[in-house]
Amino acid sequence: MTPMLTQRLMVLAAAMVLAGCSFAPKYERPAAPVAGDWPALGLTTFGTGTAPAGTAASALEWQSFFSDPQLRKLIEASLTNNRDLRIAVLNIEQARAQFQIRRADQFPSVGAAATGSRMPSTTGNGTITSAYTAGLAMTSYELDFFGRVASLKDAALSQYLATEEGRKTTQITLIASVANAYLSLLADQESLAITQQTLDSREVSLTLSQLRFDNGVSSELELRQSQSLVEAARVSLAQLQRQRALDENALSLLLGQPLTADLAVVLPAGQGLADRPVMADVPAGLPSDLLTLRPDIRQAEQQLLAANANIGAARAAFFPKISLTASAGSASNNLSNLFNSGTYGWTLAPQLFLPLFDAGRNQAGLDVSKATRDIAVAQYEKAIQTAFREVADALAGRATLGVQLTAQQAQSTAEAARFKLSDLRYQNGIANQLELLDAQRALFAAQQAVVQTRLLQLQNQVTLYKTLGGGWKEAALTAAPKTP
Repeated sequence: MTPMLTQRLMVLAAAMVLAGCSFAPKYERPAAPVAGDWPALGLTTFGTGTAPAGTAASALEWQSFFSDPQLRKLIEASLTNNRDLRIAVLNIEQARAQFQIRRADQFPSVGAAATGSRMPSTTGNGTITSAYTAGLAMTSYELDFFGRVASLKDAALSQYLATEEGRKTTQITLIASVANAYLSLLADQESLAITQQTLDSREVSLTLSQLRFDNGVSSELELRQSQSLVEAARVSLAQLQRQRALDENALSLLLGQPLTADLAVVLPAGQGLADRPVMADVPAGLPSDLLTLRPDIRQAEQQLLAANANIGAARAAFFPKISLTASAGSASNNLSNLFNSGTYGWTLAPQLFLPLFDAGRNQAGLDVSKATRDIAVAQYEKAIQTAFREVADALAGRATLGVQLTAQQAQSTAEAARFKLSDLRYQNGIANQLELLDAQRALFAAQQAVVQTRLLQLQNQVTLYKTLGGGWKEAALTAAPKTP
């Protein structure tokens, strides 16, 4: 074995050892910058002092969490037609294609190639030298000894996985938004029914007040007070009608289609929010569970992994870049003889480029990658803190809204009894009309407050399910029964 051949084999062996190495920093998940448990208030439910048990939100399909058939139909329509979700799915396809491009960079590209050249002879005798080739060619294939291409591929893979988590986050948000819009529409209809009943009652009172005034039994002051309450009820009715229209438009946008007859939200006569099917209650778990249960946190971590891999690519740019160009096929100095037998030829042209001076370009690229990684760390930690706050807020609502609703209902019952007694006192001449009108006004306010508090409680259940990572898991498909 000649010394030259031995030297080449040693260089090849060293290159093979270096092949596949990576300069990306070793990834370590940052510590969660939140407390180890939820605030004490959030660990109770509905004022009972106990936390619910059951299936975790992330493992509970939305079909199981929402038992209202009409709401399920609306959610299914939104998952089919919502444009935000459609964009999220297309972003996955785009990221997958980008990953495939980076993955393809690890393999040589081979194609058919034909070249031809004519140039004057260097002997100065005036002759023309011709050269023609045709065959397979491989151009500028980078031998990834320092892991630059592999790091870029890893970064693209992490970005692809991040878009998949982003799609899950979009679906969770969409489902919760549809459920909240649906509940808001039901509350609008219940409030409208209460307001219409109140308006009818006040119009009857106004008619009686007008008769009493016309007959000199009461003063104009009592008449104007009755008129004021009637107009106030009409104002509330118009506001609620406008709010219902706005909520219908919002729901239509979420669904990605108009509210057709089969999707229309209609509250049966005599029913309210309290008569709708209840939603399942879910346990809170531990804050550390959010790191693996919430897609938005997993998305932030994948983006952190991508930034970490880009550092490896930036570091590899300081080392030699070895590329290879090769071709094999027919070669001839005469075009007519190019494909004749005996014209086979081949070329192999490796190239090594070692950066010596680039005006700080590579160092700046590395600094950018490190800064991007630090930004990704901060975004990851912020995602954890935001998730902790969202869950803590929802748990606080679960612990207090039940107590608030019970008290609100008791107040409404008391106001109804007060109005009834005031009406009896007024009919018997014991109380004046001002007392009756005040009781009527207080009853209307209490009834509306009950509806709004119940809406907050139901929407808080939806929010808790969402913030705990529920809504992206699809229901398992059941196998069709086999025919005997």
